[in-house]
Amino acid sequence: MMGQQVLVLNQNIKRESGRKVQKGNINAAKTIADVIRTCLGPRAMMKMLLDPMGGIVMTNDGNAILREIQVQHPAAKSMIEISRTQDEEVGDGTTSVIILAGEMLSVAEQFLEQQMHPTVVISAYRQALEDMLDTLKDISTPVDPNDRSMMLKIINSAINTKALSRWADMACNIALDAVRTVELEENGRKEIDIKKYAKVEKVPGGFIEDSYVLRGVMVNKDVTHPRMRRMIKNPRIILLDCSLEYKKGESQTDIEISREEDFARILQMEEEYIQQICEDLIRLKPDLVFTEKGVSDLAQHYLMKANITAIRRVRKTDNNRIARACGARIASRTDELREEDIGTGAGLFEVKKIGDEYFTFVTECKDPKACTILLRGASKEILAEVERNLQDAMQVCRNVLLEPCLLPGGGAVEMAVSKRLTERSRGMTGIEQWPYRALAQALEVIPRTLIQNCGASTIRVLTSLRAKHTQDNTVSWGVNGETGTLSDMSALGIWEPLAVKAQTYKTAVETAILLLRIDDIVSGHKKKGDEQTGGQGAE
Repeated sequence: MMGQQVLVLNQNIKRESGRKVQKGNINAAKTIADVIRTCLGPRAMMKMLLDPMGGIVMTNDGNAILREIQVQHPAAKSMIEISRTQDEEVGDGTTSVIILAGEMLSVAEQFLEQQMHPTVVISAYRQALEDMLDTLKDISTPVDPNDRSMMLKIINSAINTKALSRWADMACNIALDAVRTVELEENGRKEIDIKKYAKVEKVPGGFIEDSYVLRGVMVNKDVTHPRMRRMIKNPRIILLDCSLEYKKGESQTDIEISREEDFARILQMEEEYIQQICEDLIRLKPDLVFTEKGVSDLAQHYLMKANITAIRRVRKTDNNRIARACGARIASRTDELREEDIGTGAGLFEVKKIGDEYFTFVTECKDPKACTILLRGASKEILAEVERNLQDAMQVCRNVLLEPCLLPGGGAVEMAVSKRLTERSRGMTGIEQWPYRALAQALEVIPRTLIQNCGASTIRVLTSLRAKHTQDNTVSWGVNGETGTLSDMSALGIWEPLAVKAQTYKTAVETAILLLRIDDIVSGHKKKGDEQTGGQGAE
């Protein structure tokens, strides 16, 4: 009776526990980090990915690569999540965060092999994270966000590692102008909403040099009627989100008609309704009407007689942008339109043909709070990559405006923080000092990878960098990513926002802690025939 095996878990459930899981998690994290390792720094390589639909993604943006990779291992999945978090929070540093997290886990491996308990390692990591963030605050230098040349330098160091680096000057100016445009200050609170109000429109064709920021908005639409004006100076703009056509009943309605003139009367009512709507509009003498819904032929006729240009089926987001750009208010009913709802902030409305599509431009706005970035380029893949790079640049710019503190780039910060942590660990007693010191060494992975990526001798450069950091006032010395030699980052003008670095460290350490905590993985796969979920528990 004693020797009989008792199955508690369902038969088709796989369970791993203990050391094996921790080792597996660490390996998974290291593998993901290795995939992306070559994407760090100005000498970064690109990755080309084929998605299941057969589309191509070419990029060296850490987040974009990991989004396309399909992984099985749960630990690898959580690594992919953190690069997405990093991208949403601060927009830059997606590659570094993965590399750091992978390295932090791999230095923890030796402690687990020496039978040290994971919680000890975790508490040391926690302590180290706090000290890291304090050190960052000490090293950081404040910056004046109104100093244009300094802002361009910061954005440049974000773009430098990307495919856009050939057009860096242009890209930096585009990013800075766009963010400056959408910046709003209300009651002392800064709001910079890039996603909603700085739209990137990609138009294949032309050269990348032709890209620019519009002082206004561009919509991929043409006028509804061919005889309407295609170009208007200083237009009066009305924005609607109701349709300019006869309103049909919500549910199905049947009308019984006994006399013939009733039918004519019904048609006449429809016409009168549309005429009424159009008169409400014409009363305000606009030049331009944008609506999110349809415009019937009859309405077009009335509007054309009044020399009003109408554009229909505009996206809601575009409508909001036009409102912000020209100062109009979006009205839901025509009979409630007032003079103050009209936008007069735009200087020019025109319809241009780019490639084989028509685009509507509302430009030369006086004080636009929304803008469109028009990107040109040879192919869709290039445009997609340029857009990703610009998003990163705009995010970096936004971070600096919200938190104007800077840190030197090029692995200098990592070396400085690493040195501080190593010094601190000497004063610590007990078993926790070892993982603490190991974390300090894990930070060196960033300068090391930078050196590897440009093909210099890793050990030699790293040792001399370490030696350099033991001297005074050498916080800003790091690796020149182009040549792989030591250089002063403040002289090269390579800076990073404090928000990005702090977020990178927080995310990386938190992930390392999270994955070290796991000691059991139960994965249940349903067999094809087993329709009931789970099946019987104890068999």
